[in-house]
Amino acid sequence: MPREPEPSNNEKAFVLEALQQGLRVDGRQLDEFRKVDISFGEEFGLADVKLGRTRVIARVSAEVTKPYPDRPFEGIFSITTELGPMASPAFEVGRSTEQEVLLARLIEKAIRRSNAIDQESLCIVAGQKCWSVRADVHFLDHDGALVDASCIAVVAALAHFRRPDVSVQGEKVIIHTLTERVPVPLSILHHPICVTFSFFLGGAIVLMDATLQEEQLREGDMTITLNKHGEVCQISKAGGTAIEAVVLMRCANQALLVVCQVTELLMKKLEEDQAKRVRRDNLLEASAENDRKMRSEFV
Repeated sequence: MPREPEPSNNEKAFVLEALQQGLRVDGRQLDEFRKVDISFGEEFGLADVKLGRTRVIARVSAEVTKPYPDRPFEGIFSITTELGPMASPAFEVGRSTEQEVLLARLIEKAIRRSNAIDQESLCIVAGQKCWSVRADVHFLDHDGALVDASCIAVVAALAHFRRPDVSVQGEKVIIHTLTERVPVPLSILHHPICVTFSFFLGGAIVLMDATLQEEQLREGDMTITLNKHGEVCQISKAGGTAIEAVVLMRCANQALLVVCQVTELLMKKLEEDQAKRVRRDNLLEASAENDRKMRSEFV
């Protein structure tokens, strides 16, 4: 199985020595998050997120299906991840690594189990018809913080997604096209964002948003998921060096600042995309109206 090329002994010594002096290779502070760039595609539910050199694309789709028998009043929401050689030569298509399994579990706990989506709003006819919403996560470039970037991408895609409107006539469910009725946004209760911290030298040095090189040298990591209201959705620490409660609280406070900034950026990008779509629709309507006027004048 291919492996990620490990840093040389000189690189290890250089990075660790720089961290002891409070310096990082990319020039950031120890508690500084990389620049986040969020963009949306032409279709609803397609989000492209760049976190430094890490790039993730999330696409949300929906279809009508039958709900689970033990949850007849709720819809279905699932998340699938795909780590391929495009992101890193260490990943293979169709062969799940331990990192991919942990990554999928973290995203699922952060978004689905934290009830970010109101699944009851996805129900159409209790016990018979419901919406099945699926988020596909594709990793295009890997330079660390895959969990953080993928969580932002999924949340952005869910907030951007619009499903077709439906109407129920007796036992018949009618799905209206986008031209018949305005599509309906998902009922999102909150926006959970993941922030990962890395620990070096027995927990003496705490690093936020580590790059791939820093991840290969860390002794432990911890992912904290919060929303902008300061509500903790999950704290995941799978082994590694032990940390004290004071360090945990300090990391949570630093993560909250990042979550508020990312959420504000996401809302701004959503407003810009909506304004762009409104302008485009207005231009299309105006051009169609001019065509009708020109045809009537010629007649």
